[in-house]
Amino acid sequence: MSRAHRRPRCDAGLSPRAVREFVEVIDIRELRKDPGAYLTKLSRKDAHGLVQELLEVDAAWRAATTVAEGLRSRLKASGKPTPDQLQELQRAKEEFQETESRLAELDRRRKELLDRVPNPPADDVPSGGEDDFEVLREVGTKPSFGFAARDHLDLAQAHGWIDAPRGTKVSGSRFVYRIGDLALLELALYRYALARVAEKGHIPLLPPVLVREEAMYGTGFFPTEAVNIYGVERDALYLVGTSEVPVAAFHAQEILEELPRRYVAYSTCFRREAGAAGKDTRGMFRVHQFDKVEMFVYCVPETSADEHERLLAIEEGLVKELGLPYRVINVAAGDLGAPAVKKYDIEAWFPGQGRYREITSTSNTTDFQSRRLAIRFRRAGRAEPVHTLNGTAITARAMIAILENFQEADGSIAVPSVLWEFGAPRKMGSKPG
Repeated sequence: MSRAHRRPRCDAGLSPRAVREFVEVIDIRELRKDPGAYLTKLSRKDAHGLVQELLEVDAAWRAATTVAEGLRSRLKASGKPTPDQLQELQRAKEEFQETESRLAELDRRRKELLDRVPNPPADDVPSGGEDDFEVLREVGTKPSFGFAARDHLDLAQAHGWIDAPRGTKVSGSRFVYRIGDLALLELALYRYALARVAEKGHIPLLPPVLVREEAMYGTGFFPTEAVNIYGVERDALYLVGTSEVPVAAFHAQEILEELPRRYVAYSTCFRREAGAAGKDTRGMFRVHQFDKVEMFVYCVPETSADEHERLLAIEEGLVKELGLPYRVINVAAGDLGAPAVKKYDIEAWFPGQGRYREITSTSNTTDFQSRRLAIRFRRAGRAEPVHTLNGTAITARAMIAILENFQEADGSIAVPSVLWEFGAPRKMGSKPG
């Protein structure tokens, strides 16, 4: 077995639930040491009040812990007590019981707050919300047609490539069938992305798409994103919204002896899209079930910023090779998910919509996920949390961008030549003869 595939050392006997009990999801010692810095940073993620309450509850919890330990020592005092001492011990016992009850409540609330505190954003992330991103660059030339550009659904329906009504009939809204040449194009995109990213040194994975609660919690999708996750209650399992979840949990509770570790995974993904009512209901830009090729990296803390740029470069390389015009944005702090300190989105140009739309993203989550999943490496005799990063290589959004950017006047599609060797048709929708 090669070194790259050798199973790393794992801490035996430690259940996922046990990990959740003892691992601090942020370095609370740093928070206590410099609360002002945390409050300033996390106010950019609208979490100032959450952190302030955590500091207050943590201080009360530590004070109650000290009192409980003192009372416990008094109750364990050796020797035969006098009658007066018996009364004092009884009072101490009652006080201890009250303190323990208060301590349990403080501990419960402290863990709830810790679960919800997000990763502080990096200093070079712009402040603001969804519309306050920073455009880093625009690349490529937007197509100019001698006809009115059609969107992907008009193009697909003319040839029977997308069937949304039957998807709704069988599964409900936001489910679609992809048919014929479009199905071949989509599969070719996934195979293409897997091959290209594997060439960059990422080990291919085909992960499970049903995971336990601990995997969702460990990656930061629980509790904050639980509303968007499908659950299988009978089996206490959850359908993943991204391959990031099972790939991150792949090394849970392990000490990694060789870093960096880079993977590329393909899987089907599922999202409820809660809160998206009335948004992107046309076509298949935003659906409940989709497929994805996802990159994932474990590395030492000093290299995570460089690894983030590396993942972005791979994503850009794919989009350039497909010939799609695009821009790169630095997502604003208020639009970052809980785990990410920084995120880049690549937005392709969609001629049928006349605007840029996100097709990939890549996030640096530093030690947010590794603390929750107990993934560490050794340095100077100590085990430290690794840093983790994720990045989308390809989803079907790239496919619908291809439809819109390479459409021709007769409604046919000239498929990018890089996809031909992976089974994509050279041209779609052209009339025979």
